[in-house]
Amino acid sequence: MEKSTLDSPLLSIEGLRVTFRGARAVPAVRGVSFAVHSGEAVAVLGESGCGKTATARAVMGLLEPGTEVTGRIGYRGDNLLDLPARRRRSMAGSEIAMVFQDAQSALNPAYPVGAQIAEAFRVHRGTRRRDSMARTIDLIERVGIPDPARRAREYPHQLSGGLRQRVIIAMAVALGPSVLLADEPTTALDVTVQAQILALLRDMQREYQTALLLITHDLAAAAQIATRAVVMYAGQVVETGPLRRVYQRPRHPYTIALLQSVPRVDRRVDELGSIPGSPPDPVALPSGCPFAPRCSFADDLCRAEEPELRVLADGSSAACHHTEVVAGG
Repeated sequence: MEKSTLDSPLLSIEGLRVTFRGARAVPAVRGVSFAVHSGEAVAVLGESGCGKTATARAVMGLLEPGTEVTGRIGYRGDNLLDLPARRRRSMAGSEIAMVFQDAQSALNPAYPVGAQIAEAFRVHRGTRRRDSMARTIDLIERVGIPDPARRAREYPHQLSGGLRQRVIIAMAVALGPSVLLADEPTTALDVTVQAQILALLRDMQREYQTALLLITHDLAAAAQIATRAVVMYAGQVVETGPLRRVYQRPRHPYTIALLQSVPRVDRRVDELGSIPGSPPDPVALPSGCPFAPRCSFADDLCRAEEPELRVLADGSSAACHHTEVVAGG
């Protein structure tokens, strides 16, 4: 369902910039803006290194110390970037939670998974140990893990990758957060388990009416959950709009290239598209449009002047000088 422009977004990212400091300054996110409404599922799409994970980590406050973050991340009237670190930590899990892509690394190998979930109830809700474990076992069952009481006593290494990811989802939704970020949640899982995890995320998002931000390079996965798409390239948003509209009538050449690379039953392997070249070095971006060196539509204007993200007649937005030509071709 599309949201009315009169609705106030639950999460609004405005002009976000993230620069990693080290031997050289690396601008990973360059002026990103988009919003997510309560109960809405938005997919942030793009190749590895496009800035989508850095954007999610900026929302969670999980970037490395020394990283420069500017702009605004609006949440319930506050700019998260202005809040004290203690307040940001108290919000993690209770108001804004994250499903990490590597469940093995996200879980503590020294503790049973049930104890790790129950800790959230004790720390944030002050629930007694016995009540915390009872709620944990109920939650483990709700995320589709069989024999929940036994599984709660097991350690992460005793669970399959799919079960570990279900545990991570249980931890993320335990406190009923308003915003749920899922960063490549099906990485390294087989196709069947991927579908199950995506279905679980969709069900949890609908049950809790959370605002879901799905970070993924998998366009097919996004189509199973999201109703709106945000396409990123070289640290910027290049296209955004209702997901079905973006998929059916893309307005940016990069979005077209991503869609052409997705396998389909009606397309032979030799018909799969590939994007020529490679993403630009964020420290040495080309002049003009960052995608111009890889774009078949590029002309002198594209190579000289970087296009702005502009709203189109159908309500979607694209950062391209030739949106009508792209849509028609």
